[in-house]
Amino acid sequence: MMELSCDPLALTTAVNTLAVSLAARLNDEDLELTAALLVQLGETLETISVQRRQTRGGR
Repeated sequence: MMELSCDPLALTTAVNTLAVSLAARLNDEDLELTAALLVQLGETLETISVQRRQTRGGR
């Protein structure tokens, strides 16, 4: 299993940097679509995580 340990401030900075970089390269329409897709991805991953917890470890 992969263990992810990262300084929370460094992780926040990395995510912010990625967001600013993407926003600088996308027009408004593509930025909206990208944001919507990433929200859907995050929510789907959260659903999978909850289902795994409920089945005591899942896959």
